[in-house]
Amino acid sequence: MAATEPIRDRQQLQMLADYYLKRGQLRNHVLIVMGACTALRVSDLLCLKWSDVYDKRLQQFHRHITLTEKKTGKRKTVALHKQALLALRRYFPYRRGEYIFVSNRQDGRPISRIQAWRIVHAAVMAVKISGKIACHSLRKTWGYHAWTSNAISPVIIMDIYNHSSYDVTRRYLGIVQDDLDHAYLSLELF
Repeated sequence: MAATEPIRDRQQLQMLADYYLKRGQLRNHVLIVMGACTALRVSDLLCLKWSDVYDKRLQQFHRHITLTEKKTGKRKTVALHKQALLALRRYFPYRRGEYIFVSNRQDGRPISRIQAWRIVHAAVMAVKISGKIACHSLRKTWGYHAWTSNAISPVIIMDIYNHSSYDVTRRYLGIVQDDLDHAYLSLELF
């Protein structure tokens, strides 16, 4: 499996998110928005239920998701960004079961990882984003923009990804060459 890349261009990320929204395919729109806003692995996203994000008794959305990561077995609490909440609110009236990313073909079950890849891939192709972009790119996109914004400490980003070192996170996000290019090209000498 080839390593995926983050979506570095914010306009391309917006076009990707808007692709399914404009077509009224709200489940697919939520997949892309939640993937980019939560930095969760697709395996964890697909397991999310409406009860994880919505309190039926209080009739309101939670501000956080708490889950056990499939890959690491670690408990994680993720704050829901306003864009993720907006996407969920749009989709909520059309929900068809307990899973957020419910399959159209399997009664009540979530979509598969392969179907999630097809959804992301179709949008990437339609909006013409080049590079190795797949579901995992959404997870990396959050970290890439967090890192390059200089608004979030690399230590926090490392913790969110459960990485053991600064270098692991930097390589994971593909930061090294971008940083070098910026250093070379931004310095005005003459």
